[in-house]
Amino acid sequence: MKDNDGKNVLITGGAGYVGSALVPKLLQEGYNVKPYDLYIYGDVFSHIKDNPNLVQIKGDMRDGEKLIESAKNVDTIIHLACISNDPSYELDPTLCKSINYDAFFNVLEAARINDVKRIIYASTSSVYGLKKEKNVRETSTCEPLTDYSKYKLECEKVLLDFGKNHDIEHTILRPATVCGYTPRLRLDLVVNILTIHALINKKIRIFGGTQLRPNINIKDMVRVYELLLSAPKEKINGEIFNAGYQNYSVEDIAKIIEKVIGDPEMIFEYVSTDDIRSYHINSNKIRKVLGFKPKYTIEDGVGSLVDAYKKGLIVDGLNNPVYYNIKMMQKINLK
Repeated sequence: MKDNDGKNVLITGGAGYVGSALVPKLLQEGYNVKPYDLYIYGDVFSHIKDNPNLVQIKGDMRDGEKLIESAKNVDTIIHLACISNDPSYELDPTLCKSINYDAFFNVLEAARINDVKRIIYASTSSVYGLKKEKNVRETSTCEPLTDYSKYKLECEKVLLDFGKNHDIEHTILRPATVCGYTPRLRLDLVVNILTIHALINKKIRIFGGTQLRPNINIKDMVRVYELLLSAPKEKINGEIFNAGYQNYSVEDIAKIIEKVIGDPEMIFEYVSTDDIRSYHINSNKIRKVLGFKPKYTIEDGVGSLVDAYKKGLIVDGLNNPVYYNIKMMQKINLK
């Protein structure tokens, strides 16, 4: 029998953007949490480091033996770890494949050897690619446009096949683009980057403008993972769930930011872009099956960023590599 049976969680990439918000919340809910991460963006858990239910593990996803050791006495693995976003992936495709795809087999092996009960895999809604239909559902055809989203989809296939051959509960989450402030902040996501430009330059740079982007507030993203942790097997095993809330064009997002900040001197600058991804995801399934109803909006996410900026929690927001995955990858050597 494991201590605190059913509430022992290993989170790969647990010190990342989502993990830095998820870990503290799970600790509050009585979970024993092991964030497994390289911590290249710093010690985001310094404020909770003395929590007896927190075990921080500095480790590489490519270290299969360490993953196996780390997964001992674990009930659920939430797999968040990856090289995120397309520009970061394109910087070194071979390296990124080794982390985003090849290392996924290490996660599955660690789960198998340690009799882990459940795996929750964080995929991405960008696996859908360019879609004209207004409501992209989990059954819609996936047409990934980049290697980043292609390998996310390949991991989905691997997990579904793995689940058929092993008695391990498994579910796949396809999140919308997350927004809002967390201790390990990312400013390379659409709402966040537009907001920081508005705050610092009094200018919102709109890349394209007509592309549709699905969004979800970080606080709701955390709530989704809590639901997937506690949901009964029959509701989530082998299932894929979209998780989004507000579907807006990039231009409409800019207008929301302008309204929240309320600076009369704010101007818009339209910039051409090669990023043609455009899709409008439907999240009715997760609402119907798990009862998930979003509580937080894009406006709330922008507000949290404005508040953090005014408090001095965002330092050199346009240049500091700690906020930008590709800048950090250019700075360090992960090989």
